[in-house]
Formats: sequence, C-alpha cells, structure tokens
Amino acid sequence: MRPVQRPADGHAAPGGGFELPSASLVRKGLEEMLSEQGVEVLDRERILGGTFPKEVVTCRRSDGTTLRVFCKYEGDSSHAEYGHRGDVEYEELVYRTLLQRMRTATPRFIGSLIDGAAGGTWLAIEYAEGADRVNHVEDAIPVAARWLGGFHAETECILEAEPDLPLKRYDADYYVGWARRTLEFAGDLLEQFRWLRPLCERFGDAAELLLAARATVAHGEFYQANVLIKGDRIYAVDWESAAVAAGEIDLATLTFGWPDEDLARSLEQYCAVRWPSGAPPEFQARLDAARVYGVLRWLGGRGVWAPSWADVFPDGTVGRYWVTSNKTEAGCAWLFRPNLQP
Repeated sequence: MRPVQRPADGHAAPGGGFELPSASLVRKGLEEMLSEQGVEVLDRERILGGTFPKEVVTCRRSDGTTLRVFCKYEGDSSHAEYGHRGDVEYEELVYRTLLQRMRTATPRFIGSLIDGAAGGTWLAIEYAEGADRVNHVEDAIPVAARWLGGFHAETECILEAEPDLPLKRYDADYYVGWARRTLEFAGDLLEQFRWLRPLCERFGDAAELLLAARATVAHGEFYQANVLIKGDRIYAVDWESAAVAAGEIDLATLTFGWPDEDLARSLEQYCAVRWPSGAPPEFQARLDAARVYGVLRWLGGRGVWAPSWADVFPDGTVGRYWVTSNKTEAGCAWLFRPNLQP
C-alpha cells in the first residue's frame, strides 16, 4: 500500500497550502456522507504523495461497526493539464454518475460534500484494505487486463444507452495538441532525436484511428500505481482523468514495459472479455496508436520535463511497447505505413 503518516489535527498536507480538516470536521463530514449520527473518528493516516491531500480514516459507526474510509480533499490543489486531468470534483462526478452503478467491481463510493470553509470537494470511497499494486504481485497484470476488458465492455453498453453521459471526451484537437506541444517544448532536442518531428507531424493519422473506436470510458491514467489487487479483485483508483475515449489507451498504459509473454497474456485476457467473438481487425493498429499517444502525452505535458528526455530515450529511439510492436531504427516507423490499417 502507499506510505502513510498519522497527522496532528489540522496538520499541513501535500497539495498547496491546504490543511487536512480537523477531526471534528471529518466526523461531521462522515456523518453527513453516511447519513447517520454518532460517528466516532478512531484514527487518521495521511497518505503521502500525489497532488491532492488524502488520508485513511478509521471510524466507528453508530451501530458499533468499524469502517475504514479513503478520503481525498480538493482544497486549493489542481493538476489540470490541457484537458486531460481533472480535480476531485470531477472524480466525484465519475463515481456518482458512472462507477457506483456498474456491475464491474470498483471501489465503493461512500459519499462526497462541498467544504464550505476551505472550498473544494471532499470524496470518500472504500479503502482497499490489504490490496497491493499489480506490479508488486506475481501474474497480476493479466488479471488487471481482464478486469479492464470487462470495464470497457460495460461502459460501451452504458454509452450506447446514455450517449450524453457527462464525462470529458477526447477529440481531434485534444490528441493533436500533445504532438504540437511536444514540438514546441523540444527545442534543440529535435536535432538529437530526428524521429521526433516526423512522429509529431504524422500523429494526426494515429488520432483518427483512436477517434474511430467505439465509444467507451477510459480511466485515462491506468498506470500500475493506480491499479490495486487483493486476491482476484481489482481496485482501480484515481479516476479524475476518466474520459470517453478509445479503451486501448488504458491497455497500452497498463502493459507498458512488460515482457512479451506477459504482454501476450494480458492482450489475450483483455480481448476475451471485451470481445468474446473476437477482437476487431483494427485492434492492434489502434493499440499502437495508443502507445504513440502515451509517449506524446508525457512529452507534450510540461516543457520543464524536456531536459530529462535523454533519460527517457537514452539511445534515441522510442520503446517498443509505446510506439510499435517492432523495434525500428527511428522508433516510429509504424506511423509511416502507407495504410495504418493492419
């Protein structure tokens, strides 16, 4: 689990100058979200790292049972990034309008409220007691891929019935913006990595493939740090980047850097659940497009990261799991096929 630290009452937390709420405010907030009186706060453990202040609160309910709650506070923190990441208010919307009613298992939504004093939203969800990151558990990546296939299949059906679901949607401007900013931030590195300019200039073709996918809901940051496992149950957390988009984006993110054997098993598990009758013929090409997007979303995020690109691509090539299914001299040959269809 993530490292935790017990705070003093009202102790300053990561995320701007926002302080964790006092124990009395947390108690009142939990009573409001649980719709009951007599809640007693027994313990608080602050979770270190991340943009938003968060903690695990152990409380005793009015019926005498003990409940462990993961609480996230918006305060004055934000990490909005070119239409990608949202905030705690948006994550609460994702839980309230989508996740809490799904058959696919997700962390239980306990409640939310607006902090009238400090501003921003409080979010309370089930704490995944005893769960660990999937990359810390043997053979867990294929299990997460299978869960992901079921999630995408279910949200695809939900969107067919509810096309106006109030979530962010990736469009052509969103995708191409990452390539444009990558070129803006690259500077002299364009001479060092000569594949980078043509990669960005051709990225519109990859974006077309992603936009042609059947609509589903992508987590948006399905990194292994955001995917927990306990037994055979998957807990996907940090939903502030969820959007209507191609599901292959999540799959590319989850499987980044894993050996071929694990990658093959993960793709097999994903496809078996999402498309029991067989994956569409453009699946592999769309997965490659998602890998290219994954590269550009990092490179085109913040210009201050540019000096570290040489650490990301020390040999001047883009890793095979992000850009193409085969290592090539330039690392982006996939985008130069005359026809992007497989």
